[in-house]
Amino acid sequence: MVPGGLFRHPAVFVLAATLAGGFATHALADPVVGSTNVATADPTVPRPPGQPCVVTLFTNVTFDDFNARPYSYAPPTSCSGAWSKVVLEADFSVTAGRQYDRTATLWLGGVNLYFGTTQEPSATVSPAWHVERDLTDYAALLRSAGQGQAIIGNLVDSTYTGVIHGTARLLFYPASARARAADAPDAVYALGSDPIGSTATLNTSTDKLARTLTLPTNVERAYLDVFTQSQSGDEFWYTCVPDAYAAETDECGGGNFREAEISIDGQPAGVAPVYPWVYTGGIDPYMWRPTPGVQTLNFLPYRVDLTPFAGQLSDGKPHEVAVQVAGANGYFAATAALLIYRDAQAKKVTGAITRNTLTGQAPTPTIGNTLVTDSSGNLSGDITTRIDRHFVIEGYANTSHGRITSTVTQNTGFDDTQTFTINSSTYRQQTAQRTWTDTTSQSRLGNFLTAERHEHFNYPFSLDYNQQLASDGSTSAASTVHQGYRQHDELRLLGLTVYGASVDNTIDTQDALVFDASGNLTSHNGQQSAQAFVFHDTLGSCYRASLATQAGAVTSTNSGKGCPDGTNRVSWFAHPDGSPDSSLLPGR
Repeated sequence: MVPGGLFRHPAVFVLAATLAGGFATHALADPVVGSTNVATADPTVPRPPGQPCVVTLFTNVTFDDFNARPYSYAPPTSCSGAWSKVVLEADFSVTAGRQYDRTATLWLGGVNLYFGTTQEPSATVSPAWHVERDLTDYAALLRSAGQGQAIIGNLVDSTYTGVIHGTARLLFYPASARARAADAPDAVYALGSDPIGSTATLNTSTDKLARTLTLPTNVERAYLDVFTQSQSGDEFWYTCVPDAYAAETDECGGGNFREAEISIDGQPAGVAPVYPWVYTGGIDPYMWRPTPGVQTLNFLPYRVDLTPFAGQLSDGKPHEVAVQVAGANGYFAATAALLIYRDAQAKKVTGAITRNTLTGQAPTPTIGNTLVTDSSGNLSGDITTRIDRHFVIEGYANTSHGRITSTVTQNTGFDDTQTFTINSSTYRQQTAQRTWTDTTSQSRLGNFLTAERHEHFNYPFSLDYNQQLASDGSTSAASTVHQGYRQHDELRLLGLTVYGASVDNTIDTQDALVFDASGNLTSHNGQQSAQAFVFHDTLGSCYRASLATQAGAVTSTNSGKGCPDGTNRVSWFAHPDGSPDSSLLPGR
């Protein structure tokens, strides 16, 4: 047997399950052509075979104020053994009328179970939507009873009339001969001080979401799931410019680079890119009816590998784990959960960090400017923001398997160009942005490379906002958005590639608002959008779905086109939405 239990690696079980035909069949119905209800091409969480035990968190709860809705949780008595998968399902709706998009979160024992926003209604459409999250890696939390709460702050009055309702439940799939028991983390710790759960407000780059923890003395691996959601003045951070150019471009200041910085005891420990989510009231609300932006209703956390710090975290002393947002400018809502794997054969793990080139690397972008104002006062030109960093963090842990050296190597970058055309009749801002990370996590026993994972993330985003003033004083504001989420993972064991997977989720949408000379919205036109979602892996999974909309209704759908036999087939252990999966990390 390979030291470190690598022959127990889930990828081996994945292969066996695939050969046995372990493909998921759970899926929601395809959107109906002509429907004005929420419609996305996103997949649901694949399910293992067998009947789940269901624990209801709350049913048809009304959200019409800013108070949290508490609930009690107890694990399912009829599924008390090992679980192969745990899935959160939630259904929400909002009554027809007028209402803002609202941030929605679900919590248990301080740990986030769901993070997203809500769909805005219209005067005639009461949208309803379904979200799911794979919570298998949070099984240790779900083994014990606890208190939770749902938070959807909502103002309802004579103007804002939309009332939100929601139902949520947890589905526990028992392990069986056809569905292996999940090799989940041994403990889950919430960052933040709220014992039931809430986000932290990070107004500036120096504000921290932090918790000081004394962890078990046999930590073998550690990961941090991070959410950083832009709010208020930071909601449209991707359009902001450096303060020096804010006045002449009539834009928000503070620049447009944002990045989550992770630290342990004040020492840099990793970074997490910030996804440019656009909410259903963002830019032009009609663009997101009936198809919202990528992940708008259901955010994904970004998982940071902190395993090089395992030896340090096992020393029995208190350690502060913290998250900050570089560039935060009022404000980001943040939450994070620390996932710990313990060495079951050792009471004490020792070790240390041996290399950390992230220390001293301040996230300072390079700013370029070609703005020119002519003699008539017409402004044109670009503002560019660039940053590209490379770092290595390495540490060792003396475990029951021997000395394991863990190395995280990451390239991370941000590239943005804001092009302005401003004159007496035109205000046009064109944003072209890309955020990316390339990360390699390695595990070595002595000089022997045992496991290696490569991850690539790419978040393309572009916005063309073109406002035109007519001679009668009316204005039109045409907006076009391209948004994407791309991820590719590859796992190698003992030098051999055993698994690879790719996710590509994109949306293109446009609309034009028309205002009279007094600034009142009189109409909109040209709304259309197209979303496409593609997933495939090296074990035969294939998921392809797309849809198009026009004037607020679905005009076409495609499901399975391009997959073998024209059918979507996804292994129940796959993560087609791109959500993190610890079973595909080195050392499992």
